[in-house]
Amino acid sequence: MTAQFTPAGTLTAEDLGAVHLIGVGGVGMLGVARLLLTRGIRVSGSDLREWPSLAGLRALGGTIHLSHEVTNLDGVDTVVYSSAIPQDHLELVEARRRGLRVLHRSEALAAAMTGRRAVAVAGTHGKTTTTSMVTMVLQQAGVDPSFVIGGEISEVGSGAHHGTGEHFVVEADESDRSFLIYRPYVSIITNVEADHLNTYGDYATLEAAFVEFARLTDPDGFIITCADDPGGRRLAESLRSEGRRVYTYGEAADADLRLTEIVSSARGVRYLAAVDGRSLGEFRLPVPGRHMGLNSAAAVLAAYLLELPLEAAEAALAVFPGVRRRFERKGVADGVLVYDEYAYHPTSMTLAMQTLREVAGDGRLIVVFQPYRLYRTRDNQAEIAEALALADEVVLLEVFGPGELRQPGEGSAALIAAVDLPDDRKVFVESWEQAPVEVARRARSGDVVVTMGAPPISLMGDELLAALGERTDGSAPTATVDPVATTPAIGDPVPGGATSGGDGAALGGTAVPGGSAPTAG
Repeated sequence: MTAQFTPAGTLTAEDLGAVHLIGVGGVGMLGVARLLLTRGIRVSGSDLREWPSLAGLRALGGTIHLSHEVTNLDGVDTVVYSSAIPQDHLELVEARRRGLRVLHRSEALAAAMTGRRAVAVAGTHGKTTTTSMVTMVLQQAGVDPSFVIGGEISEVGSGAHHGTGEHFVVEADESDRSFLIYRPYVSIITNVEADHLNTYGDYATLEAAFVEFARLTDPDGFIITCADDPGGRRLAESLRSEGRRVYTYGEAADADLRLTEIVSSARGVRYLAAVDGRSLGEFRLPVPGRHMGLNSAAAVLAAYLLELPLEAAEAALAVFPGVRRRFERKGVADGVLVYDEYAYHPTSMTLAMQTLREVAGDGRLIVVFQPYRLYRTRDNQAEIAEALALADEVVLLEVFGPGELRQPGEGSAALIAAVDLPDDRKVFVESWEQAPVEVARRARSGDVVVTMGAPPISLMGDELLAALGERTDGSAPTATVDPVATTPAIGDPVPGGATSGGDGAALGGTAVPGGSAPTAG
């Protein structure tokens, strides 16, 4: 175990007193800070850069320090840190010296969930999207849930809200075992695949942690997992043998909620759903991808088991806008569509590529990929290379692995050699600035370009659009960034449903040496 956390108990958010968050600009910390502020708790935070989302925290009454200093802790009762913060961080060391309460982000979040019916969404991939869908369905049903969306390593358009209802929806992060803190009423596990083996050592230990997470579910509650996923199926069989309430979803013939007639296109995805042979009707999403339909089925099943009106699920999914960095359209320039996608695990990469193929149609697919973590890139090199080969052309940046030491033969130079594409259709670029140049040289009108992978790559979309636009006449850009979507984002009012307040997440950290992208906070 990489860290020891205190399991959820009777501690409440109000018991924390004045709270200070180290690295408050990080995506996971932003949500906690916003949640505490909307509960009337005094909040301060420190970070090294002025991220746009910090203005929202100030507007709610938060105090933001743009430096790390021991004086930031004056008047503070509780200090909150994330797994990205080293144990020798000066504020963390000072907090312990002063005898302040020190909590991991997940421990503070667990305190905020005390007294609520928690719906915790875990899984190797798909959990951010699924958490967002569950939240919107509960909002549409009018139960006004509290929620915090977005994990430590998940750079997404996350949000947080303190609702008046009894439900609390949370994304449960397995990367550092902190999901074992929560005591859910509903546990949703989208899939169980090999990842974060730097924490667990091997797949068997990882799988055992997911079983332990599911066992923490309230005996009066229930567990939901995917019948199409081998890991999820094994988990369901194991837990059912213990007499636990487990329900499954998927295309499998024995799934409790079965999806049939799934159709995915550039316009979105639709499917028919049935429980035990009884039709629940048709569900539609405006975002494409069979995997998006599968994620939404978890939300539909949760609504069904919570005895919420399925019309709410149908209405919420019909306007689901997606989440930031999940198949996010950035704009179009010189006839080239540019998207951003968070996928870095081979399975999620493959699913994203297949969906982008649907969008590209007769055009080509060009992926600009930045691998996330050296250990993952090394251990899954063959699988990542196979996923990348689904593109027509690949532009590969160096691995993003803050704090990791690269060994000889590791990194993107080795990965690009493993990608089964002709040499003229793949390239490893050694600097951030080279990538837009390569894309502008390779892309043609009608092509789709996607930035994919580690958190910094999400910032490249505007640079790609500018480079593509400038090539038209060598001077004036012709890029068009998509306007704000008219469909509601997480936290916005859902037509006919409850009103909630959410905000976008930002990256927190420092500049990448030799480039313009920030690291994750």
